[in-house]
Amino acid sequence: MIKTLAFALALGLSIGGAQAAEIPAAQELDAPARATLQKLVDGALKEGTFNYADTIIQPDTNKELTDAFRKYYGLPDSFGVNFTLLGSAAIITRLEQEIGSDHVRLDVAAVASPVWAFNAHRLGYMLEYHSPQYAHYQAAFASGLGVDGFFAFNGGYSQVPIWNSALVDFHGSTYSDVAKELKPGRFSIGDVAHSESQLSTYVGLRQIFGTDFFKALAKKTPAFIYRSEVSAQRVLTGQDTFALGGGAARVMHADQKGAKLKILYPKDGFTLLPQSVFILKAASHPNSAKLWIDFVLSKQGQEIICRREALISGRTGFKSPIPEFVPEFESINVIKVDWKDMNPERLKQYRTEWESIFTP
Repeated sequence: MIKTLAFALALGLSIGGAQAAEIPAAQELDAPARATLQKLVDGALKEGTFNYADTIIQPDTNKELTDAFRKYYGLPDSFGVNFTLLGSAAIITRLEQEIGSDHVRLDVAAVASPVWAFNAHRLGYMLEYHSPQYAHYQAAFASGLGVDGFFAFNGGYSQVPIWNSALVDFHGSTYSDVAKELKPGRFSIGDVAHSESQLSTYVGLRQIFGTDFFKALAKKTPAFIYRSEVSAQRVLTGQDTFALGGGAARVMHADQKGAKLKILYPKDGFTLLPQSVFILKAASHPNSAKLWIDFVLSKQGQEIICRREALISGRTGFKSPIPEFVPEFESINVIKVDWKDMNPERLKQYRTEWESIFTP
C-alpha cells in the first residue's frame, strides 16, 4: 500500500482531491515537490475554507486573487476564502484579542507594521512554514524585511516625494534635490504625530539624515498631512508643489484619469514599509493557509498585487507591470532599519523628536 501511494503521488495522481498533474501550480515541479503540493491541496479540500485579513489589499483585488488562487490549485468555486479588510490598528487589535483569548479564527494575516510583525515572531504567534516561494525573497530577508520560515511581505509601500509635472519642472533624483526646490508654505510632509506609518517612514529617514535636515524643512513651514489622498490632491491642484509623503497608488489612480503626477524613489535612500504576511500558529486551516501564502508570494500573485495596488514586490527577478509607478526591488535603495530591535519606547522617542522639530 505504501509503495502504491508513493507511486501514485510521484505520477501526480489524485489522492482524494484535484490531480496534481493537472494543477497549474505543479507544472514546473519535480515529483517530490508535486507530492508535497498534492498533500497540501488534499488537506485544503478537506478544510474547505480559510480566513484571512489584510490592511491594504482592497476587495476587488482580493476577488482577482481568489479567483486566480482557486484556478492555480485546481480548487472548486465553492472553496471559501473569507477575506476581511481592516485598518492597521484594527487588525493588530483583533489579532492580539484572538491570540490572548486562545480563540484564533484568522488563519492568515497581513500587517503593515514591521515593528509589530517582528515582535509577533519573537512572541511565537506565527506558524513556522518554509514556503518554496521564500527562495525568491532572500534579498528582502537580508534587508531586514522578513524572517525566512515565518513571514515575508506580499507588497511594500512608501511615502516619498510626488509632484505635478504639469506645474513643476523637476528632474532631481534625491531627497536633497527635492529639498532645494521646496518653496516655503508650498509643500507637505507626513504628519508623524498622528500616523504610525509616517512615524515608521521618519524612523527610516533618520538612519540617513541628521536632525539638521529636518530642521531646515521645518523652517520652510510645511503642511502636516497624514492621509495620502489629501497630500496628492493638494499637489494635483497646485496648492503644494511637492508632497514628501506621497504614495504610488494615489499617483497611479490620478494619472489613470489624465493627471501628470510623478513619483520619486530617492537614490539616497527611502523607507520601504512592508506588509508582512504570515500564518497564525493556531490556524484552524493550515493547509489552505500555506497554499495562500505560496500563491500571493508567487510570480502570478505578485503581478496581481503590484498591478492593482501599486505595491513594491520583494520577489527577486520580478518585473513590475507598472514600472512608471512601481520599480523592481533590485533597482531601489531601501534604507535598512533594524525593525526587530525597535520597540514602542524607541518609537515614542522618535515621535517626540519630530514634534520638537516641527511643532515645538
